Amino acid sequence: MNAPRTRVQRRPVHGVLLLDKPLGFSSNQALQKAKWLLRAEKAGHTGTLDPLATGVLPLCFGAATKFSQLHLDADKTYVAVAQLGVRTTTADAEGERLSERPVNVTQEDLARVAAQFTGPIRQVPPMHSALKKDGKALYEYAREGVEVERAPRDVVIHELALAFEPDFAQSRRIRITARVSKGTYIRTLGEDIGEALGCGAHLASLRRTETGGFTQDQCVSVEALEAMDEDERLAHLLPPQALVADHARVTLEPEDAGRFLSGLRRRGSWPDAPAVAVWGSRPASFLGTAHVKAGELIPGRLLSPIEIQQILQFDQKNATTTCETTP
Repeated sequence: MNAPRTRVQRRPVHGVLLLDKPLGFSSNQALQKAKWLLRAEKAGHTGTLDPLATGVLPLCFGAATKFSQLHLDADKTYVAVAQLGVRTTTADAEGERLSERPVNVTQEDLARVAAQFTGPIRQVPPMHSALKKDGKALYEYAREGVEVERAPRDVVIHELALAFEPDFAQSRRIRITARVSKGTYIRTLGEDIGEALGCGAHLASLRRTETGGFTQDQCVSVEALEAMDEDERLAHLLPPQALVADHARVTLEPEDAGRFLSGLRRRGSWPDAPAVAVWGSRPASFLGTAHVKAGELIPGRLLSPIEIQQILQFDQKNATTTCETTP
C-alpha cells in the first residue's frame, strides 16, 4: 500500500525569481515547480515561453504578482539557431518537413535581410501558437489539421543580427540575435528570414536571453534550485519593486503613506509622470504604483498592509542572518 502523500505547508512568499527555463518545460510547469519548492501561496509569471525555448522566465510570488502585467509589454531579446533549406509544419524542429531547397547564402545576403527585417514589420501569427480565435487556441485548430485566417500583427524588431554558425558549411545553420517588441513570434521571424534568403528555414533552437532588463546571467536553473535549502531559495528572490525599477520614485511621509494605501489621492509638487513607484519613508517600504497628473498622486496597484509587514519582517530576518554569518 502506498504511503500517503505529504501535504506541502504553504506560506506567504513575496518576490521575483528569475528562472532559466529548461527545454521541454511549459511556463506553467516551471512556475508550479518553483512554487512547490518555495512553498509559496500565490504565484504567476510575466508571459509564457514555449516548451521548446529556454532562458529567462521571471516568476512572481505574492505581492509581486500585482505587477507582473507590466512585464508583458517589455522588450525581449532572443538568440535562435535557424536551419536553412528546410521548412516544417511548426516552423521548428518538432514539425514535419514541408519542403527542402538548396542553400546558397552569402554574408552580403545576411546583411541585406537583417536590414530588411529591422524596424516595424507585420507578422502573421503561426498556427502553432496560443493566440485564440473564437475562444479556441490556434494550436488546437492546427492539431485538427485546420488552418484559419489570422490577421497580421504590427511588431517592432529593434535590433537584428544574422551570422553563420561556425560549422555552416556542413550544418547550413545561422544564428539570429533579435531584440523585439511584445507580440513578436520568433519562429515566424525565422521562417520569414529563410524565405527572404530564398531557401526557407525553421528554428533548431530558441533561447530568451533578456526580458524587461532581466538577463540570463541573473537566472537560476531548476536543478540548482532543487539542490538549495529553503533559505538559499528565498535568498534568490528579488523584491517586488524589481518589477518597477524603471519607474520614477516618490516617497511619502507616514500619514500620507497610510492614506495612499487606503486608495486616496495625495497632492504634492511632483512633476507629471505616467509610472511612479511609491515608497513610505518610515519604515522604508515599497507601497505600490501610481501616476502623477496635475500635482496629484493617483494610486495604481497597491500592496496591502499585511504584505508590507511580511516583506519588512523577511528583510529584517534576512539582514539578521547575514550579520550572523559574516565573519
